[in-house]
Amino acid sequence: MDHVTAAVPHPRSEGEGPARAGRRSLAVALMSGALGAAVALLATRQRWSMGTATVAGDAFPLSAKGSDVTGVPAALAIVGLAALVAVFAVRRTGRFAVSALLALSGAGIVAAALLGATDSSALDDKAAQASGDTSSVVHAFDHTAWPYVAAVGGGLILLAGLLALLYGRRWPAMSGRYERNGTPRPRRAPVVDPDRPEDIWKALDRGEDPTGA
Repeated sequence: MDHVTAAVPHPRSEGEGPARAGRRSLAVALMSGALGAAVALLATRQRWSMGTATVAGDAFPLSAKGSDVTGVPAALAIVGLAALVAVFAVRRTGRFAVSALLALSGAGIVAAALLGATDSSALDDKAAQASGDTSSVVHAFDHTAWPYVAAVGGGLILLAGLLALLYGRRWPAMSGRYERNGTPRPRRAPVVDPDRPEDIWKALDRGEDPTGA
């Protein structure tokens, strides 16, 4: 009679799947979070909108950078970058909270950038200053692609936050053996019981004097 041997999964192979997913998610989160923050910060320094104002009867060209339109994307990009680093400094509930902050930072950048694409208030302020008339507004309003580039950066940060929420529990954390100043914590020497011969031999193997003399 033929014997059929059932394939028994190796314990190591069972754990490789989650470990591999954790490593991949960590790499993607780090790359997307850092890249998203850099893209968002770069986009806010570029020209987002343009238009014209009437000054002394002539058309006067105006433009506004992303930082003139809204300061939210740049501020949230810095917050998101700090949260990305802080994910590895905390554990359990703290890691979940920081991961949520990372995701919310990305979502806030996306929302602020999309709203800023149609916001002409910064140009209206410049038109009023150029014409000397507080009621003056910009004409022929138009925008560039940079607000949407900032939104893409926010989307990358949002992706990093979602990955941290889903897989962050599998990511490594900063070692607890180190103090805040970076020096390792001294290990306490095991207590040697003089009535236990095995403790005395272990102390001698470590080069210690079990008598305490």
